[in-house]
Amino acid sequence: MFINNPSLTLPFSYTFTSSSNSSTTTSTTTDSSSGQWMDGRIWSKLPPPLLDRIIAFLPPPAFFRTRCVCKRFYSLLFSNTFLETYLQLLPLRHNCFLFFKHKTLKSYIYKRGETNDDDSNKAEGFLFDPNEIRWYRLSFAYIPSGFYPSGSSGGLVSWVSEEAGLKTILLCNPLVGSVSQLPPISRPRLFPSIGLSVTPTSIDVTVAGDDLISPYAVKNLSSESFHVDAGGFFSLWAMTSSLPRLCSLESGKMVYVQGKFYCMNYSPFSVLSYEVTGNRWIKIQAPMRRFLRSPSLLESKGRLILVAAVEKSKLNVPKSLRLWSLQQDNATWVEIERMPQPLYTQFAAEEGGKGFECVGNQEFVMIVLRGTSLQLLFDIVRKSWLWVPPCPYSGSGGGSSGGGSDGEVLQGFAYDPVLTTPVVSLLDQLTLPFPGVC
Repeated sequence: MFINNPSLTLPFSYTFTSSSNSSTTTSTTTDSSSGQWMDGRIWSKLPPPLLDRIIAFLPPPAFFRTRCVCKRFYSLLFSNTFLETYLQLLPLRHNCFLFFKHKTLKSYIYKRGETNDDDSNKAEGFLFDPNEIRWYRLSFAYIPSGFYPSGSSGGLVSWVSEEAGLKTILLCNPLVGSVSQLPPISRPRLFPSIGLSVTPTSIDVTVAGDDLISPYAVKNLSSESFHVDAGGFFSLWAMTSSLPRLCSLESGKMVYVQGKFYCMNYSPFSVLSYEVTGNRWIKIQAPMRRFLRSPSLLESKGRLILVAAVEKSKLNVPKSLRLWSLQQDNATWVEIERMPQPLYTQFAAEEGGKGFECVGNQEFVMIVLRGTSLQLLFDIVRKSWLWVPPCPYSGSGGGSSGGGSDGEVLQGFAYDPVLTTPVVSLLDQLTLPFPGVC
Protein backbone atom coordinates (compact mmCIF):
# COMPACT_ATOMS: atom_id res chain seq x y z
CA MET A 1 0.00 0.00 0.00
CA PHE A 2 1.35 3.42 -0.96
CA ILE A 3 0.11 6.31 1.18
CA ASN A 4 0.66 10.05 1.25
CA ASN A 5 0.73 11.55 4.72
CA PRO A 6 1.89 15.19 4.71
CA SER A 7 1.92 15.23 8.53
CA LEU A 8 5.18 13.27 8.56
CA THR A 9 7.98 15.74 9.27
CA LEU A 10 11.67 15.71 9.94
CA PRO A 11 12.85 16.88 13.38
CA PHE A 12 14.14 20.13 11.87
CA SER A 13 13.92 21.75 8.48
CA TYR A 14 16.87 22.41 6.24
CA THR A 15 17.71 23.16 2.64
CA PHE A 16 20.29 21.52 0.41
CA THR A 17 23.06 23.40 -1.30
CA SER A 18 25.47 22.10 -3.89
CA SER A 19 29.03 21.50 -2.85
CA SER A 20 30.22 24.14 -5.32
CA ASN A 21 28.13 26.80 -3.57
CA SER A 22 29.15 25.75 -0.09
CA SER A 23 32.88 25.55 -0.65
CA THR A 24 35.07 28.21 0.87
CA THR A 25 38.65 29.25 0.32
CA THR A 26 40.87 29.54 3.36
CA SER A 27 44.48 30.49 3.81
CA THR A 28 46.89 29.49 6.53
CA THR A 29 48.99 32.16 8.17
CA THR A 30 52.17 31.70 10.14
CA ASP A 31 52.91 33.51 13.38
CA SER A 32 56.42 34.84 12.71
CA SER A 33 57.22 35.16 16.40
CA SER A 34 56.34 31.60 17.41
CA GLY A 35 56.49 29.72 14.11
CA GLN A 36 53.06 28.24 14.80
CA TRP A 37 50.60 27.66 11.97
CA MET A 38 47.53 28.67 14.01
CA ASP A 39 47.52 32.03 15.74
CA GLY A 40 45.38 31.67 18.85
CA ARG A 41 44.68 35.40 18.90
CA ILE A 42 42.81 35.04 15.60
CA TRP A 43 41.10 31.68 16.13
CA SER A 44 39.85 32.60 19.59
CA LYS A 45 37.93 35.54 18.11
CA LEU A 46 36.18 33.66 15.30
CA PRO A 47 32.38 33.96 15.52
CA PRO A 48 30.80 30.69 16.79
CA PRO A 49 28.73 30.16 13.60
CA LEU A 50 31.89 30.37 11.47
CA LEU A 51 33.76 28.04 13.82
CA ASP A 52 30.85 25.56 13.65
CA ARG A 53 31.05 25.59 9.85
CA ILE A 54 34.76 24.72 10.06
CA ILE A 55 34.12 21.90 12.53
CA ALA A 56 31.33 20.54 10.31
CA PHE A 57 33.91 19.76 7.61
CA LEU A 58 36.04 17.60 9.92
CA PRO A 59 36.10 13.85 9.25
CA PRO A 60 34.34 11.86 12.01
CA PRO A 61 37.50 10.79 13.93
CA ALA A 62 38.72 14.40 14.08
CA PHE A 63 35.24 15.64 15.02
CA PHE A 64 35.01 13.32 18.02
CA ARG A 65 38.49 14.33 19.14
CA THR A 66 37.38 17.96 18.90
CA ARG A 67 34.46 17.23 21.24
CA CYS A 68 37.02 16.66 24.00
CA VAL A 69 38.22 20.28 23.84
CA CYS A 70 35.40 22.01 25.71
CA LYS A 71 31.76 21.69 26.77
CA ARG A 72 30.45 23.68 23.81
CA PHE A 73 32.23 21.48 21.30
CA TYR A 74 31.02 18.40 23.16
CA SER A 75 27.40 19.58 22.90
CA LEU A 76 27.54 20.16 19.13
CA LEU A 77 26.39 16.61 18.44
CA PHE A 78 23.12 17.45 20.23
CA SER A 79 22.66 20.93 18.75
CA ASN A 80 19.97 21.20 16.08
CA THR A 81 21.58 24.41 14.82
CA PHE A 82 24.93 22.70 14.27
CA LEU A 83 23.37 19.57 12.74
CA GLU A 84 21.33 21.73 10.36
CA THR A 85 24.56 23.46 9.30
CA TYR A 86 26.22 20.06 8.91
CA LEU A 87 23.47 18.84 6.57
CA GLN A 88 23.43 22.06 4.57
CA LEU A 89 27.16 21.95 3.92
CA LEU A 90 27.10 18.30 2.86
CA PRO A 91 30.76 17.62 3.70
CA LEU A 92 32.76 15.34 1.45
CA ARG A 93 31.95 11.68 2.01
CA HIS A 94 34.43 9.89 4.24
CA ASN A 95 34.34 6.51 2.53
CA CYS A 96 35.01 3.59 4.86
CA PHE A 97 34.36 -0.12 5.24
CA LEU A 98 32.59 -1.72 8.20
CA PHE A 99 33.20 -5.39 8.99
CA PHE A 100 31.48 -7.83 11.33
CA LYS A 101 32.24 -11.40 12.33
CA HIS A 102 29.77 -14.05 11.30
CA LYS A 103 29.95 -17.81 11.19
CA THR A 104 29.12 -18.89 7.65
CA LEU A 105 27.79 -17.27 4.52
CA LYS A 106 24.69 -19.46 4.68
CA SER A 107 23.70 -19.20 8.32
CA TYR A 108 24.26 -15.48 8.96
CA ILE A 109 24.50 -16.26 12.67
CA TYR A 110 26.26 -13.36 14.32
CA LYS A 111 28.77 -14.43 16.96
CA ARG A 112 28.42 -12.59 20.24
CA GLY A 113 31.04 -14.41 22.28
CA GLU A 114 31.85 -17.76 23.79
CA THR A 115 32.33 -16.82 27.42
CA ASN A 116 30.06 -15.62 30.18
CA ASP A 117 31.93 -12.38 30.71
CA ASP A 118 30.04 -9.11 30.73
CA ASP A 119 31.64 -8.21 27.39
CA SER A 120 30.64 -11.46 25.67
CA ASN A 121 27.26 -10.16 24.56
CA LYS A 122 28.54 -6.89 23.14
CA ALA A 123 28.47 -6.84 19.37
CA GLU A 124 31.46 -5.24 17.69
CA GLY A 125 32.22 -3.82 14.29
CA PHE A 126 35.61 -3.13 12.74
CA LEU A 127 35.88 0.10 10.77
CA PHE A 128 38.58 0.43 8.12
CA ASP A 129 39.53 3.83 6.69
CA PRO A 130 41.10 3.27 3.24
CA ASN A 131 42.39 6.85 3.11
CA GLU A 132 44.43 6.52 6.30
CA ILE A 133 44.92 2.71 6.09
CA ARG A 134 43.75 2.48 9.67
CA TRP A 135 41.40 0.25 11.68
CA TYR A 136 38.93 1.38 14.36
CA ARG A 137 36.67 -0.58 16.67
CA LEU A 138 32.97 0.30 17.05
CA SER A 139 30.74 -1.03 19.80
CA PHE A 140 27.19 -2.16 19.05
CA ALA A 141 26.35 -3.12 22.63
CA TYR A 142 22.95 -1.44 22.29
CA ILE A 143 21.85 -3.95 19.61
CA PRO A 144 19.79 -6.71 21.27
CA SER A 145 20.91 -10.31 20.97
CA GLY A 146 19.41 -12.36 18.16
CA PHE A 147 20.15 -9.84 15.38
CA TYR A 148 22.77 -9.94 12.62
CA PRO A 149 24.07 -7.09 10.40
CA SER A 150 22.67 -7.09 6.87
CA GLY A 151 23.68 -3.83 5.19
CA SER A 152 24.66 -0.17 5.40
CA SER A 153 23.61 3.03 3.63
CA GLY A 154 23.54 6.74 4.36
CA GLY A 155 25.36 6.35 7.68
CA LEU A 156 22.92 3.71 8.98
CA VAL A 157 23.55 0.01 9.59
CA SER A 158 20.68 -2.47 9.30
CA TRP A 159 20.27 -5.45 11.64
CA VAL A 160 17.83 -8.32 11.03
CA SER A 161 16.34 -10.79 13.49
CA GLU A 162 17.78 -14.30 13.23
CA GLU A 163 14.59 -16.15 14.08
CA ALA A 164 12.70 -17.58 11.13
CA GLY A 165 9.34 -15.91 10.50
CA LEU A 166 8.29 -12.29 10.22
CA LYS A 167 11.65 -10.55 10.30
CA THR A 168 12.28 -7.40 12.33
CA ILE A 169 14.78 -4.87 10.96
CA LEU A 170 16.65 -2.30 13.06
CA LEU A 171 18.46 0.76 11.72
CA CYS A 172 21.24 2.20 13.86
CA ASN A 173 23.71 5.06 13.59
CA PRO A 174 26.98 3.79 15.10
CA LEU A 175 28.38 7.29 15.67
CA VAL A 176 25.58 8.35 18.02
CA GLY A 177 24.23 4.98 19.16
CA SER A 178 20.68 5.59 17.94
CA VAL A 179 18.38 2.67 17.03
CA SER A 180 15.08 2.76 15.11
CA GLN A 181 12.83 -0.18 14.29
CA LEU A 182 10.95 -0.87 11.08
CA PRO A 183 7.57 -2.62 11.20
CA PRO A 184 7.83 -6.43 10.79
CA ILE A 185 7.81 -7.71 7.23
CA SER A 186 4.59 -9.21 5.87
CA ARG A 187 5.76 -12.71 4.85
CA PRO A 188 7.64 -15.33 6.92
CA ARG A 189 11.21 -15.88 5.71
CA LEU A 190 14.35 -17.71 6.79
CA PHE A 191 17.46 -15.72 5.74
CA PRO A 192 16.38 -13.46 2.87
CA SER A 193 18.50 -11.10 0.79
CA ILE A 194 18.09 -7.52 2.01
CA GLY A 195 18.79 -4.24 0.21
CA LEU A 196 18.98 -0.85 1.93
CA SER A 197 19.10 2.67 0.48
CA VAL A 198 19.06 5.70 2.80
CA THR A 199 19.20 9.36 1.79
CA PRO A 200 18.77 12.44 4.03
CA THR A 201 15.04 12.41 3.19
CA SER A 202 14.07 8.81 2.35
CA ILE A 203 14.48 5.15 3.28
CA ASP A 204 14.03 2.22 0.89
CA VAL A 205 14.31 -1.43 1.93
CA THR A 206 13.78 -4.51 -0.25
CA VAL A 207 13.57 -8.05 1.17
CA ALA A 208 13.68 -10.96 -1.27
CA GLY A 209 13.64 -14.75 -1.25
CA ASP A 210 13.80 -17.54 1.34
CA ASP A 211 9.99 -17.65 1.62
CA LEU A 212 8.91 -20.11 4.33
CA ILE A 213 6.35 -22.25 2.50
CA SER A 214 6.33 -24.69 5.47
CA PRO A 215 8.22 -25.05 8.75
CA TYR A 216 10.73 -27.24 6.92
CA ALA A 217 10.98 -25.79 3.40
CA VAL A 218 11.92 -22.50 1.76
CA LYS A 219 11.70 -21.22 -1.81
CA ASN A 220 12.76 -18.04 -3.54
CA LEU A 221 9.33 -16.84 -4.61
CA SER A 222 8.61 -13.26 -3.65
CA SER A 223 9.96 -9.92 -2.50
CA GLU A 224 8.54 -7.00 -0.57
CA SER A 225 9.55 -3.38 -0.20
CA PHE A 226 9.39 -0.61 2.38
CA HIS A 227 9.50 3.10 1.58
CA VAL A 228 9.18 6.31 3.57
CA ASP A 229 10.19 9.86 2.72
CA ALA A 230 9.97 13.38 4.09
CA GLY A 231 7.29 14.27 1.54
CA GLY A 232 4.80 12.16 3.45
CA PHE A 233 4.78 9.13 1.13
CA PHE A 234 5.22 5.71 2.66
CA SER A 235 4.65 2.08 1.77
CA LEU A 236 4.80 -0.52 4.53
CA TRP A 237 6.06 -3.82 3.11
CA ALA A 238 4.13 -3.87 -0.13
CA MET A 239 4.48 -7.16 -2.02
CA THR A 240 6.37 -6.58 -5.28
CA SER A 241 6.58 -8.62 -8.46
CA SER A 242 7.61 -12.28 -8.18
CA LEU A 243 11.24 -13.30 -8.39
CA PRO A 244 12.46 -14.83 -11.67
CA ARG A 245 12.06 -18.60 -11.87
CA LEU A 246 14.79 -20.91 -10.59
CA CYS A 247 16.77 -18.17 -8.86
CA SER A 248 19.22 -18.98 -6.08
CA LEU A 249 20.08 -16.19 -3.64
CA GLU A 250 22.92 -17.19 -1.32
CA SER A 251 24.94 -14.10 -0.47
CA GLY A 252 22.11 -12.30 1.34
CA LYS A 253 23.43 -8.97 0.05
CA MET A 254 22.00 -6.42 -2.35
CA VAL A 255 23.71 -3.42 -3.94
CA TYR A 256 21.80 -0.21 -4.71
CA VAL A 257 22.81 1.67 -7.87
CA GLN A 258 20.77 4.47 -9.46
CA GLY A 259 17.28 3.33 -8.51
CA LYS A 260 17.89 -0.43 -8.74
CA PHE A 261 18.82 -3.17 -6.31
CA TYR A 262 21.19 -5.85 -7.61
CA CYS A 263 22.09 -9.25 -6.18
CA MET A 264 24.00 -12.33 -7.34
CA ASN A 265 22.13 -15.37 -8.60
CA TYR A 266 23.90 -18.72 -8.32
CA SER A 267 23.88 -22.01 -10.25
CA PRO A 268 24.54 -20.76 -12.87
CA PHE A 269 25.87 -17.31 -12.16
CA SER A 270 23.77 -14.32 -13.20
CA VAL A 271 22.69 -10.99 -11.74
CA LEU A 272 19.17 -10.16 -10.57
CA SER A 273 18.01 -6.55 -10.83
CA TYR A 274 14.99 -5.00 -9.12
CA GLU A 275 13.78 -1.62 -10.40
CA VAL A 276 12.18 0.16 -7.45
CA THR A 277 9.96 2.58 -9.36
CA GLY A 278 9.02 0.09 -12.08
CA ASN A 279 8.41 -2.74 -9.58
CA ARG A 280 9.96 -5.44 -11.73
CA TRP A 281 12.72 -8.03 -11.53
CA ILE A 282 14.95 -8.93 -14.45
CA LYS A 283 17.81 -11.41 -14.87
CA ILE A 284 21.10 -10.18 -16.36
CA GLN A 285 23.59 -12.63 -17.78
CA ALA A 286 26.98 -12.47 -16.08
CA PRO A 287 30.18 -12.20 -18.16
CA MET A 288 32.09 -15.48 -18.57
CA ARG A 289 29.55 -17.05 -16.22
CA ARG A 290 30.81 -20.63 -16.67
CA PHE A 291 34.31 -19.71 -15.55
CA LEU A 292 33.64 -17.41 -12.56
CA ARG A 293 34.62 -18.13 -8.97
CA SER A 294 33.60 -16.15 -5.86
CA PRO A 295 31.72 -13.39 -7.75
CA SER A 296 30.71 -10.25 -5.85
CA LEU A 297 28.72 -7.16 -6.73
CA LEU A 298 29.60 -3.67 -5.53
CA GLU A 299 28.85 -0.02 -6.26
CA SER A 300 31.53 2.40 -7.42
CA LYS A 301 30.77 6.02 -8.30
CA GLY A 302 27.27 5.23 -9.57
CA ARG A 303 28.32 2.09 -11.46
CA LEU A 304 27.63 -1.58 -10.76
CA ILE A 305 30.89 -3.54 -10.62
CA LEU A 306 31.26 -7.33 -10.75
CA VAL A 307 34.45 -8.76 -9.24
CA ALA A 308 35.36 -12.43 -9.70
CA ALA A 309 38.18 -14.85 -10.30
CA VAL A 310 38.28 -16.34 -13.80
CA GLU A 311 39.46 -19.90 -14.26
CA LYS A 312 39.34 -21.33 -17.78
CA SER A 313 41.32 -24.51 -17.18
CA LYS A 314 40.71 -26.03 -20.61
CA LEU A 315 41.71 -22.94 -22.56
CA ASN A 316 45.01 -21.17 -22.98
CA VAL A 317 43.90 -18.22 -20.84
CA PRO A 318 45.77 -17.41 -17.60
CA LYS A 319 43.79 -17.45 -14.39
CA SER A 320 43.07 -13.96 -13.12
CA LEU A 321 40.88 -11.69 -11.01
CA ARG A 322 38.84 -9.25 -13.08
CA LEU A 323 36.45 -6.35 -12.67
CA TRP A 324 33.56 -5.62 -15.04
CA SER A 325 31.25 -2.61 -15.18
CA LEU A 326 27.58 -2.90 -16.19
CA GLN A 327 26.71 -0.45 -18.94
CA GLN A 328 23.61 1.76 -19.10
CA ASP A 329 21.72 -0.71 -21.29
CA ASN A 330 21.61 -2.99 -18.21
CA ALA A 331 22.83 -5.93 -20.29
CA THR A 332 26.41 -5.30 -21.46
CA TRP A 333 29.50 -5.80 -19.30
CA VAL A 334 32.84 -4.12 -20.00
CA GLU A 335 36.05 -5.30 -18.36
CA ILE A 336 37.63 -2.33 -16.60
CA GLU A 337 40.53 -3.88 -14.69
CA ARG A 338 42.52 -7.09 -14.28
CA MET A 339 44.79 -7.91 -11.38
CA PRO A 340 48.48 -7.96 -12.46
CA GLN A 341 49.57 -11.55 -13.04
CA PRO A 342 52.45 -11.57 -10.50
CA LEU A 343 50.10 -10.24 -7.83
CA TYR A 344 47.41 -12.77 -8.78
CA THR A 345 49.94 -15.59 -8.40
CA GLN A 346 50.62 -14.41 -4.85
CA PHE A 347 46.90 -13.82 -4.25
CA ALA A 348 45.97 -17.34 -5.42
CA ALA A 349 48.64 -18.90 -3.22
CA GLU A 350 47.35 -17.08 -0.13
CA GLU A 351 43.70 -17.71 -0.98
CA GLY A 352 44.25 -21.41 -1.60
CA GLY A 353 40.92 -21.96 -3.33
CA LYS A 354 38.92 -21.11 -0.18
CA GLY A 355 37.22 -18.17 -1.85
CA PHE A 356 37.02 -14.48 -1.12
CA GLU A 357 34.48 -11.69 -0.64
CA CYS A 358 34.53 -8.16 -2.01
CA VAL A 359 32.98 -4.89 -0.92
CA GLY A 360 33.29 -1.50 -2.62
CA ASN A 361 32.88 2.13 -1.66
CA GLN A 362 33.36 4.77 -4.37
CA GLU A 363 36.91 4.34 -5.74
CA PHE A 364 37.96 1.62 -3.27
CA VAL A 365 37.47 -2.15 -3.47
CA MET A 366 38.27 -4.32 -0.45
CA ILE A 367 38.93 -8.04 -1.06
CA VAL A 368 38.79 -10.31 2.01
CA LEU A 369 40.39 -13.75 1.74
CA ARG A 370 38.47 -16.45 3.56
CA GLY A 371 40.38 -18.55 6.03
CA THR A 372 43.15 -15.97 6.42
CA SER A 373 43.74 -12.60 8.07
CA LEU A 374 44.55 -10.97 4.73
CA GLN A 375 42.74 -8.17 2.92
CA LEU A 376 43.68 -6.57 -0.38
CA LEU A 377 42.72 -2.97 -1.21
CA PHE A 378 42.32 -1.78 -4.81
CA ASP A 379 42.06 1.90 -5.76
CA ILE A 380 40.13 2.10 -9.05
CA VAL A 381 41.21 5.68 -9.75
CA ARG A 382 44.93 5.25 -9.06
CA LYS A 383 45.00 1.65 -10.34
CA SER A 384 46.94 0.63 -7.24
CA TRP A 385 46.84 -2.60 -5.19
CA LEU A 386 47.79 -2.76 -1.52
CA TRP A 387 47.89 -5.54 1.07
CA VAL A 388 46.13 -4.14 4.15
CA PRO A 389 47.48 -4.71 7.69
CA PRO A 390 45.27 -7.26 9.52
CA CYS A 391 42.61 -5.88 11.83
CA PRO A 392 44.17 -5.75 15.33
CA TYR A 393 40.81 -5.92 17.11
CA SER A 394 39.20 -9.02 15.59
CA GLY A 395 40.93 -11.75 17.58
CA SER A 396 43.79 -14.10 17.03
CA GLY A 397 45.10 -14.44 13.55
CA GLY A 398 43.47 -11.16 12.63
CA GLY A 399 40.13 -12.67 13.53
CA SER A 400 39.16 -12.05 10.05
CA SER A 401 38.43 -15.27 8.70
CA GLY A 402 38.53 -17.61 11.19
CA GLY A 403 40.28 -20.64 10.54
CA GLY A 404 38.73 -21.56 13.88
CA SER A 405 36.27 -24.33 14.59
CA ASP A 406 33.36 -21.94 14.29
CA GLY A 407 34.37 -20.95 10.75
CA GLU A 408 34.11 -17.21 11.30
CA VAL A 409 34.67 -14.79 8.44
CA LEU A 410 34.50 -11.04 8.06
CA GLN A 411 31.34 -9.73 6.43
CA GLY A 412 31.88 -6.24 5.04
CA PHE A 413 29.74 -3.31 3.97
CA ALA A 414 30.39 0.10 2.46
CA TYR A 415 29.95 2.63 5.25
CA ASP A 416 29.88 6.43 5.16
CA PRO A 417 29.99 7.90 8.70
CA VAL A 418 27.31 10.55 9.17
CA LEU A 419 26.71 12.52 12.36
CA THR A 420 22.95 12.75 11.96
CA THR A 421 20.23 10.97 9.98
CA PRO A 422 16.99 12.89 10.66
CA VAL A 423 15.01 10.71 8.25
CA VAL A 424 14.84 7.93 10.87
CA SER A 425 12.50 10.11 12.93
CA LEU A 426 9.84 9.32 10.33
CA LEU A 427 9.85 5.69 11.46
CA ASP A 428 8.67 6.65 14.94
CA GLN A 429 5.81 8.66 13.43
CA LEU A 430 4.74 5.75 11.25
CA THR A 431 4.13 3.16 13.93
CA LEU A 432 1.61 5.14 15.94
CA PRO A 433 -0.93 6.59 13.48
CA PHE A 434 -1.04 3.57 11.18
CA PRO A 435 -0.51 0.42 13.28
CA GLY A 436 -2.55 -1.84 10.99
CA VAL A 437 -1.26 -0.75 7.60
CA CYS A 438 0.86 -3.24 5.69
